[in-house]
Amino acid sequence: MYNILVVDDEKEITDAIEIYLRNQNYHVFKAYDGEEALEIFAKEEIHLILIDIMMPKLDGTKTTMKIRENSAVPIIFLSAKSEDMDKVLGLNIGADDYITKPFNPLELLARVNSTLRRYTSYSNTIKEKENMIKIGGIELNDTNKEVLVDGEAIKTTPIEYKILFLLMRNPNRVFSIEEIYEKVWQEPAYNPDTVTVHIRRIREKIEINPKEPKYLKVVWGIGYKFEQ
Repeated sequence: MYNILVVDDEKEITDAIEIYLRNQNYHVFKAYDGEEALEIFAKEEIHLILIDIMMPKLDGTKTTMKIRENSAVPIIFLSAKSEDMDKVLGLNIGADDYITKPFNPLELLARVNSTLRRYTSYSNTIKEKENMIKIGGIELNDTNKEVLVDGEAIKTTPIEYKILFLLMRNPNRVFSIEEIYEKVWQEPAYNPDTVTVHIRRIREKIEINPKEPKYLKVVWGIGYKFEQ
């Protein structure tokens, strides 16, 4: 369920919007000026904001500027026809869309649904990218714990995956055998030699020539690194 914050100093408008949104199974928070909106936004997880431009205490444009300092939450302006310059200013400072009063309830819902779809799709893309590591032909997807070599999935054991994840998350950094053991096994390095065995198996799976590795390289006397 999405949480939508409706901000307008006219109670009749916020009440009407609340009815439309609740009929679509959205959860609604209401505020009647910018200061109250910021207080709610700081306490609640808000997924979209519908905000009037002209309000007492703190207007819609200044409230949007405050929110944009720390958040990319989608914002739709509610504006009167005479506020064209305010619409332009709002879009320039970070509003995603605007609806002109008086608005058609169906248009309002269509704009809300469309904005949330775009935002959700964008957020999911960002999360997917954050969970993806790609170096050369090696791609690691930490969401589904999958490793691809030149586009083809390979099978790794949990330990092999953890070693590969550690080294790929820190490309070009040299880890000692003891450090790899402690970070992957989460215990003191009682048997660090086992790291070498796992490294050899990983090379056999990701390197064209394991004896002359392109990615997973040894730094003699120090440890291993994943070269970018």
